[in-house]
Amino acid sequence: MDEVAMAITDPIRSDILRMLRDRRSTAGEIAGAFSVSRPAVSRHLRVLREAGLVRDEAIGRERYYELELGPLAVLETFFQELRARATWERRFMALETEVYRETKKRRTAAAATTTTRDTKQKETA
Repeated sequence: MDEVAMAITDPIRSDILRMLRDRRSTAGEIAGAFSVSRPAVSRHLRVLREAGLVRDEAIGRERYYELELGPLAVLETFFQELRARATWERRFMALETEVYRETKKRRTAAAATTTTRDTKQKETA
């Protein structure tokens, strides 16, 4: 998971993944979309390939790259778990707040009842 996370943090690699989201592309097409050198794009593609985020296939003289979604599913699961935990934590905090409010309301009502009862007893005495 760390290798995948590190691979997608680079802006150029993220853009390459977005580019491959819609269709497979040749190394030349990918390199042509960026203002960095072809060897630099080649290094980015190697990092993505080693992380399992893209696969390549040689057809004739061209090398085609295609997005692999499997490794992204691992990150997606990780983030879903984080969101779920955070959601439950917020729910428990809201429940705790509601319990506190209800307890305070009941104590206030009980104190008011006691005060009213004491006042009535004094008036009759």
